[in-house]
Order: sequence, then C-alpha cells, then structure tokens
Amino acid sequence: MKITNIRFERVEGLFIGQWVVRERQVGALDLYPEYRSRGVSGDVPGGTRNNVPQSHEPWPISALYLHIDTDDGLTGTFGGIEPDQAFQIATRIKPHLIGRDPLATERLWDVMARHDRHARRGHLMMAISAVDIALWDIRGKAAGLPVYRLLGGPTREAIPAYASCLGMPIDAEALTTRAQSLKAEGFTALKWFFRYGPADGREGLLKNVAMVRTLREAVGDDVDLMFDAWMGWDLPYAVEMCRRIAPYGPRWVEEPLAPDRLGAYAELRRQSPVPIASGEHEYTRWGFKALLDAGGVDVVQADSDWTGGISELVKIIALCSAYDKPVVPHGHSVAPGLHVVAAQSPAVCPLLEFLLVYLEQKQWFHQERITPVNGMVALPQAPGVGVSLDESRIIERREVHPAL
Repeated sequence: MKITNIRFERVEGLFIGQWVVRERQVGALDLYPEYRSRGVSGDVPGGTRNNVPQSHEPWPISALYLHIDTDDGLTGTFGGIEPDQAFQIATRIKPHLIGRDPLATERLWDVMARHDRHARRGHLMMAISAVDIALWDIRGKAAGLPVYRLLGGPTREAIPAYASCLGMPIDAEALTTRAQSLKAEGFTALKWFFRYGPADGREGLLKNVAMVRTLREAVGDDVDLMFDAWMGWDLPYAVEMCRRIAPYGPRWVEEPLAPDRLGAYAELRRQSPVPIASGEHEYTRWGFKALLDAGGVDVVQADSDWTGGISELVKIIALCSAYDKPVVPHGHSVAPGLHVVAAQSPAVCPLLEFLLVYLEQKQWFHQERITPVNGMVALPQAPGVGVSLDESRIIERREVHPAL
C-alpha cells in the first residue's frame, strides 16, 4: 500500500443547536486593559460572538478536513483542522509522504519530525499530529478494527468523562443550575474556567473564590471539581488562589502559568495544597520529560491533536506512567484521545475531557458523534479513528489548496 495523494476539503452546512458561549476565561493577555475588556471570543479587543444566534435557529458552519488517499482505495481522514495546519502539511510535509507506506507510522513520524529544525513545536508539530492521526485511521481501516484495538485495548467497556464547561456563564444562579443539571445527567467530575487574574485585583480574586465556593455548595462533596486558569496567572497569584480554594477540595487547578515557566510550576507545586495540572500546550515526549523532571505537574494533559498525534501520545503516557503521573488528555477533539485512553490502564488514564459547548459544534459534520451518556463515553466500533462525514449535513463541499 502506498500514499497517492494528500487532500484538504472544506465542508459547509447549517448548525442546528445552541452555541451558548456567554463567558470567556482569563488569559495571558489580560495583563493589558484593552484585552481584559474584550468580549467572549477572547481573540482581539472588542471581539465577541454576540452576532451568533443563542437559540436553535440554524446558522452557517464550516470545517476543514484532511484526507490521505492510498492506492488500495483506503482514505485516512481527520478534522476539523486549522488552516495553519493544512498549510504546513501542504508545503512542508506532503513531499515526505507521497509514495510511502501509510502503515509505517513510526517511520513517517520520525521523518516528519526530522525534516525541519522547527518541527519540534508549534504549528508544524500540530500539522504532524493531524497527519499521524489520519495515518492511524488508515491502519484501523486496513485491519477492519477501531484504533484502540490496534493499541492494545480495550481496557474497559466505557470511559468516564468529565464535563468541561468552557464558555458557560459564571454568575451564581447560572453556576448552581448548570452544575446541578450536569450532576443529574450522571457526570461525577466538572471543570469550570476562572474569569479573573492578577490584573483584576483583590475584587477579581474574591470573585474567583466565590465561584469555587458556589460550585461546591451546588454539587456537594461527591462530585470532583476542577478549575482552569488558561495561562492567565503569575506565581504569587496562583499560590494565593490555590491556598484560598483548597478548603473546597478541587481535584486540580489547570495551567495557571505560561507552559514554559517550569521553575515557577515547580515552586507552585511546592507551595500549593491543590494538585496542579498542565501540558495542554506542551509538545512531544521530550517537552513532557522536561516538565516531569522539573517536578512541575501532578496531572498531565497532553493533546493528541497538538503534541504529535496518536503515536506520540502513547509514548508520552508511557513516560508519565514511569513518573506515576496520571494522564487526562486535553480534549481539543475527542476521538483520537478516546482511542488512546481506551487502550491504557485506568490507573494511568482515568478520565476523558468532554468540552460540552465546543464539541457539539466540532462534531457537527461527523457521522459517528461521541457523546457521554450518564457521564460515560462508549467505545466506538467503526474501523479507524471514526471521523467519517455525514453527507446529510453537508450543503456544499470543495477541495482547497492551502499551498497556493
């Protein structure tokens, strides 16, 4: 079997559902007033999603997919991906794939990682990640098996998911209502996102603490609560916040500092009574080894979509297991991480992240949509990764050429 072509396809349709993004999280740019006052999109000053319907009214949606074709008629598919990833694949990676054996994923990963001195991080590694996942899709289809079986799974029949509440409102009434509703749906772990950071002063800090207290009072002691600061704090602020919220028993505080501040992460872990999670924005096993050697993390959150694909996530998990650190993959998309977690010991990979608002949109064009039921995600049965397109939801499709 040989790779014959690399294609990119944009599909368009109408989303029918609720894109309820009513709040944004704190971020590193909140240091500056004009960014601190931006809207819920969080991208640029004044950015907002207020023009997006907050109801069941259909609205236009599009997504970009990677297809890797072979001379056996099998095609590996992954998406949606970002235009930056497509550009890197088309201009830098494609020449190293055409004519190669798609089942030789270890060789192809090594070639992709070695071919450019900047491939070890950032958008180029994110592009390698997308290619690797699509190649695993081919492997699964060639074997007629879901990918987790090729990885040695399953280790269990279903995976516990935690409800990741990015974009949800944080006023006390909305917090209480939503948290209690998610508990009733069967979720035993919930994650909310802090809105305030050092630049918001004492008032913002107290609002953060009040959010944690409200959530604990809403769900009681039998639900795990986690909180994400999305690189928006500094070390003194993070230490104080962790000490103040410790009485409410958080399972972890996530990415409170910029990911490269390994020394600060180590110091935070030394002072914090709350476990620290990080790794969403780290790349490859070597990046994680540095984080682990620094003693900067209690829970590792590598993302298969960014850190090097399925091939690399498996290696990162093996490394973390040697350090006795659990891995709960970040959920930029859900399918690749689900396959990897399903092939790992529950002691090493206990949970799966499920972004409630965003994954409804990200899976809109997918035939097999992954959704928790009673807080559990059933394992997919289709061969490959399981990202196949639902023709009934596609109004228009066109091939795109990102290298032009």
